[in-house]
Amino acid sequence: MEAEVDKLELMFQKADSDLDYIQYRLEYEIKTNYPDSAGKKNPVTLLKELSAIKSRYQTLHVRFKPIAVEQKETKSRICATFNKTMTLIQELQKETDLELLPLTEEEKTAAEQLRAHMSDL
Repeated sequence: MEAEVDKLELMFQKADSDLDYIQYRLEYEIKTNYPDSAGKKNPVTLLKELSAIKSRYQTLHVRFKPIAVEQKETKSRICATFNKTMTLIQELQKETDLELLPLTEEEKTAAEQLRAHMSDL
């Protein structure tokens, strides 16, 4: 899941860079192709709208960062709690001399999936 958060953040950064490039290209094209744009639809207005979109995008990105941090912290707490629980269960089994039955195929599959998710965190 952390990899997905990192990918999302990279996507935000790439989109921000792309918007900067688009704005630069538009400004250049307007200056080159429309030096006298009086009486026509003002391309500068379009650039201002693009700037407003970029600003809203950056606001969204800023709002996303704390959520991503909180998500990582929550995952860490879940993993820590899970590991403590597993340790307590193992200690309890040792103290009570409880004999465990072998895992069923379904339980083995679930355990493997859980281990895979835990390693991703």
